[in-house]
Amino acid sequence: MYVCLCHAVTDKAIRKAAASGCSSLAQLRCELGVASQCGKCARQAKAILNEAAPTHRSTLPKQTLLITQMAV
Repeated sequence: MYVCLCHAVTDKAIRKAAASGCSSLAQLRCELGVASQCGKCARQAKAILNEAAPTHRSTLPKQTLLITQMAV
């Protein structure tokens, strides 16, 4: 499903970004352009990211989690 019509970003693209370490809307904006034009997709994009990100985070070592959290 398309989440961001302005930049043609799908939920699959957001999940893929989450799987590769993206953990905030700001990072999504930089990587995919989500919510950088009209902003109507921000809430849905963040919800999908939050749903997908914990799966990725739970597989990372605790040290990586700490570094990632400090960097955000």
